[in-house]
Amino acid sequence: MTQSMTIVQAQVITQDADLPRTEAVLVGGGRVLAVGEAADLRALAPRAGTLDHRDLILTPGLCDAHTHLVTYGFSLSEINLHGARSVSEVQARVAQVAMHTPAGTWIRGGGFLLSELGVSGYPTAGVLDEVSPHHPVQLYSRDHHMTWVNSAALRAAGITDATPDPEGGQIVRPPGCLLEHASALVSAVMPAPSEAEYLKAAKAGADDLASRGYVSTHTMAYEPPGAPRALQTLAARGELPLRIWACLPHTRLEAARELGIGSGGGGLFQWGGVKFFADGALGSRTAWLHAPGFADGSGTGIALDPPALIRERGLEAIALGLTPVTHAIGDRANTEVLNVYDDLRAAAEAKGLRLRIEHSQHLRPEDIPRHKGFVCSVQPIHLQADAPMIRNLLPHLADGSYAFKSLMDAGAILAFGSDAPVAAPDPRASFAAAITRVDDSGGRLAPHEAMTAEDVLWAHTRGPALAAGWDDEGHIRPGARAAFTLWDRLGGNARALVL
Repeated sequence: MTQSMTIVQAQVITQDADLPRTEAVLVGGGRVLAVGEAADLRALAPRAGTLDHRDLILTPGLCDAHTHLVTYGFSLSEINLHGARSVSEVQARVAQVAMHTPAGTWIRGGGFLLSELGVSGYPTAGVLDEVSPHHPVQLYSRDHHMTWVNSAALRAAGITDATPDPEGGQIVRPPGCLLEHASALVSAVMPAPSEAEYLKAAKAGADDLASRGYVSTHTMAYEPPGAPRALQTLAARGELPLRIWACLPHTRLEAARELGIGSGGGGLFQWGGVKFFADGALGSRTAWLHAPGFADGSGTGIALDPPALIRERGLEAIALGLTPVTHAIGDRANTEVLNVYDDLRAAAEAKGLRLRIEHSQHLRPEDIPRHKGFVCSVQPIHLQADAPMIRNLLPHLADGSYAFKSLMDAGAILAFGSDAPVAAPDPRASFAAAITRVDDSGGRLAPHEAMTAEDVLWAHTRGPALAAGWDDEGHIRPGARAAFTLWDRLGGNARALVL
């Protein structure tokens, strides 16, 4: 035994059925070497150093199973509209930035919810023109399925009242709000970030997650190619504080095939999934729903990638060893994805892949048992803001919304995340939402779906590891990665410990 070994003493939760709790872990070379009583480990490695954390809980390291990591890094320096409670509050925050920004420079921000702004419809460009007539402004909704822009941004994109809706998107009339793929009309004319700006944002996002106790994340592809390139560069430089499982958009599947990109690979960055979008989101009224749809009469949402496309390209992804990963919010979207996945199941199992649904947010009772064996990558923290909207817009689906316990009991593999920058990657909020089901209004959404703290821990550690095919993460046992989270109490303050 050598001096490079370390014994960590703590209240250890291993998530290993053979030894669920213990008091010490021996690590060396970035791996767990042994687990057990401190005296036994000292006898095994008498020259090992010691980290004494006996007043803290040590668990497998946290994973945020759904982020847009580099976009989140950029968001940390943009206008933060989370918690804005009125249009005038949005105007004030934009005006404050506009005062110190050269004319003609783009202003970006996001995080607002229409339901929290107290508006009955979609706001227009003119509202932003009042405070920023000389800067193009793009503000994204909290769910990132809608953007609100001013007239300068519309002019830059060539959008007028006569511009036709793009496929899979809608320009709200009079213009100002762009739904789903229509947002790309403005994004396409914005100045592209430089390589240095991508690297800075990638490092900011990764460092922020690490500071909150995370040791890994799954990043979800809704980003330009410069984003994963920046993460790969950081990994090559040894500057990445997280392990990353990354997804390609299905539109780049052909390029992936030509480049020989498949699953696996060493180091802290790994390509693992291919991302599809079955629908939009609740807050933007674009989630794809079975009739009767939204209770306010706004329809049944927007279907995005057709089921036939997901089926066809999903098989192509599986052949490359990549996991189909499909965003599905509305109950109709989830039904359609389950139908497709029933057809893909045998091919995925033959490759050792677990088919994956992102969000699984609103489900019909008859669809819940169909999730057995699938990964449900869900975001408890979204419940806090969404529950009041669910009661108003989808009262008939309230009992099947964020159905964590039912999905777990049905045999689904839960993988918890935040969808940052849609929500802050705050593990405390994630634990609180899943355990209490209490929302921002003080109500409780479907309290029968509440989970225990240890169930939540599993869904933030072992569940994401299984989803990514990481046998060496999400539990503490010999051979596992020496990447842990330390807690003052489970679900409380957390920090990462990577050795």
